[in-house]
Amino acid sequence: MTVIDKAWGELIDKNTVRFERILPGPITRVWEYLTDKELRGRWFAGGPMEPRVGGKMDLVFDNNNLGPHPEQPPKRFEKYGGTFDSKHVVTIWEPPHRLGFTWGDDLDPKGCVVEIDLSEEGSKVRLVLTHRRLSGIDGAINVSGGWHTHLQMLAEQLEGNPKTPFWTAFDGVEEEYRQRYTGK
Repeated sequence: MTVIDKAWGELIDKNTVRFERILPGPITRVWEYLTDKELRGRWFAGGPMEPRVGGKMDLVFDNNNLGPHPEQPPKRFEKYGGTFDSKHVVTIWEPPHRLGFTWGDDLDPKGCVVEIDLSEEGSKVRLVLTHRRLSGIDGAINVSGGWHTHLQMLAEQLEGNPKTPFWTAFDGVEEEYRQRYTGK
């Protein structure tokens, strides 16, 4: 199965974006790619996660090494090259259907959060990712470009065909979201 490459996220309101993907199953395998630090590190960010609500989650990003071969970021994203980590808290833990965590430097679950819902559709899995309580349109554009690209990386991993380096996949996506969300 080939997942549609350009399944664009949608702006629900100025503080919420939503992404939906149909991925190869089974659901337990997709869950492992969300929660296992090694598997998550292949498409998004590695790092330990305590498997419980209130658990600590340390995301270690290494976008230069996502995909089939290493790649340097474009000049304007140099500060995101190499590894960097961020601290989060698990807000939803319902294996293998729901996962949630805080986002950004604010570890408060009342702040910015990511919620991921998985449901079975035959041999496939529907993933719905909702990023809530963003700082406005600029924040929505920023996270949309990242989530769009990381979800493409996840689909390629689940298909067993990691063919696109992160920065190549990310190129132009943020601008497309700016156009889609603002018309500019």
